[in-house]
Amino acid sequence: MQGTVLIIDDEEKLRGLLAKIVSLEGFKVVETANAKAGLKKLEEEEFNVVICDVKLPDANGIDLTKKIKEISPATEVIMLTAYGTIADGVKAIKNGAFDYITKGDDNDKILPLLYRATDKSVLQQRLYTLEKKVNKQHSFDTIIGSSKQLQEAIVLGRKVAATDATVLLLGETGTGKEVLAEAIHYGSSRRNKNYVAVNCSALGKDILESELFGHKAGAYTGAQKDTKGLFEEATGGTIFLDEIGEMSPDLQAKLLRVLETNEFIKVGDTKPTRVDVRVIAATNRDLLKETENGQFRSDLYYRLAVFQISLPPLRERPKDIEPLAKYFLALFAAKVNKPIPEISAEFIEKLKSYPWKGNVRELKNIMERMVILFDSSILTADDLPFEIRNSSALSSASFNLAEIEKYHIQKALEHTKGNKTEAAHLLHIGLTTLYRKLEEYKLS
Repeated sequence: MQGTVLIIDDEEKLRGLLAKIVSLEGFKVVETANAKAGLKKLEEEEFNVVICDVKLPDANGIDLTKKIKEISPATEVIMLTAYGTIADGVKAIKNGAFDYITKGDDNDKILPLLYRATDKSVLQQRLYTLEKKVNKQHSFDTIIGSSKQLQEAIVLGRKVAATDATVLLLGETGTGKEVLAEAIHYGSSRRNKNYVAVNCSALGKDILESELFGHKAGAYTGAQKDTKGLFEEATGGTIFLDEIGEMSPDLQAKLLRVLETNEFIKVGDTKPTRVDVRVIAATNRDLLKETENGQFRSDLYYRLAVFQISLPPLRERPKDIEPLAKYFLALFAAKVNKPIPEISAEFIEKLKSYPWKGNVRELKNIMERMVILFDSSILTADDLPFEIRNSSALSSASFNLAEIEKYHIQKALEHTKGNKTEAAHLLHIGLTTLYRKLEEYKLS
């Protein structure tokens, strides 16, 4: 089948003839005699192309085009009229019509036009499907966890997504600040524009300035051509500034100007560049305290903190650990084409008792390690790394020097993958001393 076509025309004989011509080309054809019936069909079925008469008993076809595109944006509309005018043609195209032809020309033009319109519709449909898939992957619904603290953060994220407000995300490293930033972007009206993420701590001041704001040719050695910055790349969309607390005072001033005026000056330029960008920033530092100490600009802080969302650490939401662990296991098992292992109750209890200083990111890394190292059908507590298996014991014996020494020797051996010479070097002890300790603590 070539595609699906809806013909809306109140002239029965002409409509029937056109339907026959189109169906002989291999298209599926549906006919209606008025706009109301045509719109109902569009709500019930998907069509690649609508061939519509301009003069209908219950609507003007040119105005109807806009409604058709609202119901089905990927559907292309070909307008037919007995008496075409330039003004009507311009308005039809403006309303989203693929083309506008007079009925006297339709015998020669309609089929080639129909094929081109169908090709465009198929491409558009693929694009919309891809956009839906991307939007779904980064939606609030994909954030895993039912704890009260996390759900409160998600509720706030959904509310602010509907606005253009600047957002400041607070939380420890690895709590999922970037995941929430993506959900806010893809839940907003900017979802079809660029989402650009940059880590402010990963680059030096001069490089970060050029990356964010771009530069003119000759601005510095090696700058051979004008270059767009990330703010320009994100125009119409969202820029996510991670680790904003690491930004230098000079760049803080430049960022403040962008937030206040939507303008900045590129490195080496004299004229301002204007952008329309939503800013979402994130930090694991106490910016309010740093403004009091003079380490962060207070005026920038208040601009960034228009809407704040705090993400809780994983240790404060233990009920989310099991679903997260299972999700990551399934994810990494699929990547390496392994069956998804089951998890024992003891395995989960050990995960829940661990403090997770690296939060969700640390848990994700542990689950990836489990998939790589083990081929068993069920994961037990014994499969976990030493520090997780013994976290509760170490906590209760945190003042016992022998237990602490035993723990550090074990960690050194794990780090060196059992190489005792390297472990002794890391621990700053002799190899013979290490062997004696291994025997003493029964770690051989």
